[in-house]
Amino acid sequence: MTKTSNLFMVLALVTTAAPALAQKTTSQGIDEYRAMLQDGNPAELFEAKGEDLWKKARGPKNASLEECDLGKGAGVFKGAFVELPKYFADTQRMQDLESRLVSCMETLQGFNADEISKTAFGRGEMANVTALATWIAAESKGQRFNLSQAHPQEKTFYEVGKRLFFLRGGTHDFSCASCHGEEGKRIRLQDLPVLTKNPGDGVGFAAWPAYRVSNGQMWSMQLRLNDCYRQQRFPYPGFASDATIALSTYLGVNAKGAASVAPAIKR
Repeated sequence: MTKTSNLFMVLALVTTAAPALAQKTTSQGIDEYRAMLQDGNPAELFEAKGEDLWKKARGPKNASLEECDLGKGAGVFKGAFVELPKYFADTQRMQDLESRLVSCMETLQGFNADEISKTAFGRGEMANVTALATWIAAESKGQRFNLSQAHPQEKTFYEVGKRLFFLRGGTHDFSCASCHGEEGKRIRLQDLPVLTKNPGDGVGFAAWPAYRVSNGQMWSMQLRLNDCYRQQRFPYPGFASDATIALSTYLGVNAKGAASVAPAIKR
């Protein structure tokens, strides 16, 4: 066999084997990276802290949160996360998990809800709210989202959230839909899910709270939305504002039937 024949044979073998030797996509690599970290997800530390805070007597009233009603009755926390935000008759407003926890901290323990709401994320009682939300979310892991649309306020907040999702503004004329409104978009090599429809199990709304490896922080849904506004060059919304709860309602209703993986782990 001549050298030329040998060369053609090698080329033929390489061409045939090329698909099997093809590199993994960036998305596959990121998914594998997350899977490796998941067994040691630092969110577990926040879960443990949150459970302790739920049971511990604290605040001016020296009481625990064990009688807090998250929408399924006093003290019931399992399954509550996948049904929030929802309308609460006692506060006469739509509330997500974090704002409801702050209401309970004020009513049951005597904390000042306004002071907590003005505290920066990751500090003071706001850090405790994040830990509580992380633990309660973990208690619904694997359950499927089923937000109510029975009350008029629930329907209104869904429609308002939908309009806010597509609202363009800021110096860059961005909206939530700029990143999450169509297929095939990504940022920093990471695929962006489409959130105008059900993105599937553990994606988008069904993944927060989540531990951010890049900055070593636990991010709640309120902080995730806050940072989205920052990236859009909008002013920061107030904690648990009607705007952020409306957006959460829109995303949560769209996630109906999707399984929660929160607390997840992110880059």
